[in-house]
Amino acid sequence: MDMGKFNTKYMAKNAVLSVIAFLLMLLEIPLWFTPEFLKMDLSDLPAVIAAFAMGPIAGIIVESIKVILKIGITSTATAGVGELANFLVGSIFSVTAAIIYRKNRNKKNILLGLIAGTVVMSVVASILNYIVLLPFYSKAYGLPLTVIVDMAKSLNSYVVDLRTFIAFGIFPFNIFKGIILTIITYAIYTRVRTSIEID
Repeated sequence: MDMGKFNTKYMAKNAVLSVIAFLLMLLEIPLWFTPEFLKMDLSDLPAVIAAFAMGPIAGIIVESIKVILKIGITSTATAGVGELANFLVGSIFSVTAAIIYRKNRNKKNILLGLIAGTVVMSVVASILNYIVLLPFYSKAYGLPLTVIVDMAKSLNSYVVDLRTFIAFGIFPFNIFKGIILTIITYAIYTRVRTSIEID
């Protein structure tokens, strides 16, 4: 393969998918069981497509560029915590899914990769939120964690403290997001994979 042509295709596809990811990141969808600051978007879709087509690193590149564009163009409403969480969780999802798919590139592994990505993403996001992200968000805004928990408690009767917020808010949020991403990605990628993969 002509490496110059390979690199040009790689960069061009990453650039296009990054812009699409950025635009999708702007379309935030509130969910009925999570507080205002925790909204769903589908910006991980282009990242996982990039990871499937060009390797896990491409997925991370798309995730990083979309976040840089988001902060640079629209700024941040969460002191960067939301964008950091979006990058970390999205990267975990796309990399996990791509590692499984690229071992044997068939439709079965697309689905297995997406399911594994959903599970790993949800578990890791829960741990990160409990240990790092929510405490950092609390300090950045000078809000006690109890205030954040109360925001979730008003929407979800199962939430009584930080641990239950993670268990009944953060974890199901990411499971729900992963299911939606799995359905959409599988529907799209099974149709375009032969034309988009470059290595």
